[in-house]
Amino acid sequence: MSTQPKGIPMTMFLAVVIIVAIIAGAIGYFAKPAVPAATVTQTLTVTKTATVGATATVTKTVTVTKEVTKTITAPSPTKPLKKVTIIFASTQLAPAKEKEFVLSQLLPPFTKETGVKVEFVTPSYAELADRLEAEMKAGKVTISLVGDLHGGLDLFASKGFLEDLKKLGTLPGRTFISTLDKYSYLYGIKAYIPWMQATYVMVINKKAFDYLPEGLTVDDVIKGTDKWTYDALLAWAKNLMEKTGDAKLGFPVGPKGLFHRLLHGYLYPSFTGAQVLKFNSPEAVKMWGYLKKLWKYVNPASTTWDAMAEPLLREEVWIAWDHTARIVDAIREKPDQFVVVPVPRGPIGRGFILVAVGLAIPKNAPYQNEAWALIEYLTRPNVQVKVLQNTGFFPTVVEATGAIPTGPLKILAKGVVTQTGAKDAIVAMIPSLGPRGGEFTKIYRDAFERIVLKGEDINKVIEELGAKLQKLFEETGAPLPLPDSELKK
Repeated sequence: MSTQPKGIPMTMFLAVVIIVAIIAGAIGYFAKPAVPAATVTQTLTVTKTATVGATATVTKTVTVTKEVTKTITAPSPTKPLKKVTIIFASTQLAPAKEKEFVLSQLLPPFTKETGVKVEFVTPSYAELADRLEAEMKAGKVTISLVGDLHGGLDLFASKGFLEDLKKLGTLPGRTFISTLDKYSYLYGIKAYIPWMQATYVMVINKKAFDYLPEGLTVDDVIKGTDKWTYDALLAWAKNLMEKTGDAKLGFPVGPKGLFHRLLHGYLYPSFTGAQVLKFNSPEAVKMWGYLKKLWKYVNPASTTWDAMAEPLLREEVWIAWDHTARIVDAIREKPDQFVVVPVPRGPIGRGFILVAVGLAIPKNAPYQNEAWALIEYLTRPNVQVKVLQNTGFFPTVVEATGAIPTGPLKILAKGVVTQTGAKDAIVAMIPSLGPRGGEFTKIYRDAFERIVLKGEDINKVIEELGAKLQKLFEETGAPLPLPDSELKK
């Protein structure tokens, strides 16, 4: 049994335990096609306390570490599998390189093992929501398995579009990260099985450490101490420009970039403690004022970049923020050049998005037994690590085998561990707005363009767009995302 170390806050301890489990889940990968059985080696540390002397006030603690090896065998389906083709619709793993991995490496072993063929399609969030809604209304569902973010699955579950997966049994031989498993129970049902997870982090070219501002150390940045703040980032970016002559800080602000996630899931929680409820608050005014100051030192090509791996490799920037899956190529190519670090903290705390991806079966979907077999396959430890190695998405199960090899994944994992385990962490979730999710992100994008790029009055812009944001949640009936939902309690 794990015990909380003295002097460490419970929230931090739990966060570290969760992420350590993620890393354990990514442990080792034997480069073979997925097979029904996997051998898992776990190190168990047991602490025994024995009384020494006549009273119980004197104790002696002995720590015993031992290796426990067991073989995990994939469960057989409850019914014989049909040799059919099932449709697997996923909003994730849609980029060309990731989709090619799914089609050429991830799914073929499953078809070879089971005889079940998989048609893998990658609709947008809006397309998936529209298609599922239309099929439910028509009473003819064609999708057997859905892969989507927690927010999308939350919306589908709220409308009664998902099967209760409890009826399909359990998945022996794997332990899902407790936080992720907790979120998968929605509206009284087991709405989905946790499949993948990721977050967004900062990547630093080690050359940038030669230009740290006064009072900030390499250790502060890597460990995410109280000194690693957004004000410190501003001072660092200013230093870099003044001493190198170039703007060395960059963000993915291009049309397909994820900069809007930085705005609503990182800056807003860090400066205001919420994503939605304090959109046009006095704290938000200070946040936008800060961003205007920072933008003087941001590489102007940021507005053309959709992902930050290439700008990092070309050394157009030395400090960048992006999704883990979109910066992993830079770390793979030059693992000795980069470090992954937690994001800075703001006045309220260190806000960041936890991206949880789940697998769900639509209500009255065809071939549910075959879909469940695919879920079983996709959550096997060795398959989960294969996904990690090829996409940058982290596993959701503990029992992956071996150890993460020295190299890019270890670098990435270290940054994720530090960020998630921060004592000042503010976890944010992407809201459940279905086909209207684009309207949500556009509000933040519009605010950025009008305030930072065009110089419009902050109060006027956020008051106008704040009314649109409130109306959006009222019209959709969507629940407030974390951390806002916690503020309402």
